[in-house]
Amino acid sequence: MNLATEFLDRKPRGKTAILCGDRSYTYGEMCGMANRAGKGLRALGVRAGDRVLLLLPDSPEFVAAWFGALKIGAIAVPTNTSLRPADYAHFLAKSEATIVLLHSSLYPQIEPVIARATAVVTGDPVDGCVFWDDWIATQSPELDAEPTADDDIAFWLWTSGSTGLPKAAPHRHRDWIHCCESYGRGVLGIGPEDVTFSTAKLFHAYGLGNGLMFPFFVGATTALFPGRPQARPVLEFAQNIRPTLFFSVPTLYAAMLHETDAANPYDLSSVRLAVSAAEPLPADLYRRWHERFGSEILDGIGSTEVLHIYVSPRPGGVKPGSTGVPVPGYEVRITDEHGAPVERGQVGDMWVRGASLAVGRADPDGWFFTGDKYFADEDGHYWYAGRSDDMFRVLGEWVSPIEVEAALIEHPAVLECAVVAYKDENRLSKPKACVVLKDAAAAGDEMASELQQFVRQRIASYKYPRRIEFLDELPKTPTGKIQRYKLRDPDPQPAGGPAQ
Repeated sequence: MNLATEFLDRKPRGKTAILCGDRSYTYGEMCGMANRAGKGLRALGVRAGDRVLLLLPDSPEFVAAWFGALKIGAIAVPTNTSLRPADYAHFLAKSEATIVLLHSSLYPQIEPVIARATAVVTGDPVDGCVFWDDWIATQSPELDAEPTADDDIAFWLWTSGSTGLPKAAPHRHRDWIHCCESYGRGVLGIGPEDVTFSTAKLFHAYGLGNGLMFPFFVGATTALFPGRPQARPVLEFAQNIRPTLFFSVPTLYAAMLHETDAANPYDLSSVRLAVSAAEPLPADLYRRWHERFGSEILDGIGSTEVLHIYVSPRPGGVKPGSTGVPVPGYEVRITDEHGAPVERGQVGDMWVRGASLAVGRADPDGWFFTGDKYFADEDGHYWYAGRSDDMFRVLGEWVSPIEVEAALIEHPAVLECAVVAYKDENRLSKPKACVVLKDAAAAGDEMASELQQFVRQRIASYKYPRRIEFLDELPKTPTGKIQRYKLRDPDPQPAGGPAQ
């Protein structure tokens, strides 16, 4: 089985596959573009099993590069487009990719570290790089798929570890089949008549399912939005293209609600279901969205290791604030620190088991430790209660406190620091830095702004601390370990909360 054959070759060639900007692309056109990309990769020396780094915005070129790599048996490696040269050096080293497909606007970020890899650029020509338009124009639109097996590695996705350095989650050709059947059909009821729109990008596991694999599995249409996911342009785009399935994250749902009111009404009546993931959706946000736009938001939990959502509410059965019940094809369990099951209503560690887990990420019995704390209510619905470690999500992306602290400590005025999450006015997580300065007299708004800008210049901008609190000392254990829990703001339990 080859994913490109299953998801692209066998679809009606005249059906609209992609809406992007003022253009539409049929499945036949995308099949031809993907075949040209696959042949172009072979011409550059790519063989089955080689890794191909994708550093592209959501676009037909991303789709063609993705399926072109898969079709020749190469391993596609979608990569975040908003990072820094040091991050890309890590991705290149770990993947050992010799080919990078990227947009010309991103070349300055990767040029310092690209070394021996060949760059193929979309957008505008770049000196020393292969230009996409010329590259695929010379290739044939016909290509036979490499005879891969369903358990062969097809792609890598990057997931953050506790140190902040991304790790590869290798997935097989069959994994998306399972997710599309279990969640796409089993929960969303997606069909050929649907139009999907995801603000989460295709380099992310959540966005890749929403914006490409689910619609292409059933021959539906996807609307791709290459720009930054900001409230007003997203609302305008959605109103114009009329999606039936809308996928986003809590931070953007809050921003969209803030943007729309009686003076700025937006018509999203085409949306039959909205979906949220990547960070918990506060109950109030759900209620306000439902009142304003009429659609339910199914707030699920997934992970890169599991590939997509494995616990979700069902349409018509949402409990605001709850993550719902297991998706068909997945099992979950809640255990104490010794691995024993906890009583219903008690908080414990969530484990998940299912057919889409990344290679090498499960225990011998097939269970994956999610790192999330949950409890189940009397109806079997699951409620999020925090992380088992200090990681948290911002704008749907993982943030490692260690990475932010490492950037802060480079500033010559900082003696020591600790980073934790706090809840903003919409009850969404944002980074807060507690800082001890070498000279306490330098504390103040000016220093706080300087530190924020200092961090933004060194790591991805969504990770910078929105708050800076200056302290005389950090709370520590007798052995010197920072007690982060003492730095967090009090967080009241949800209604009907867990047993203590």
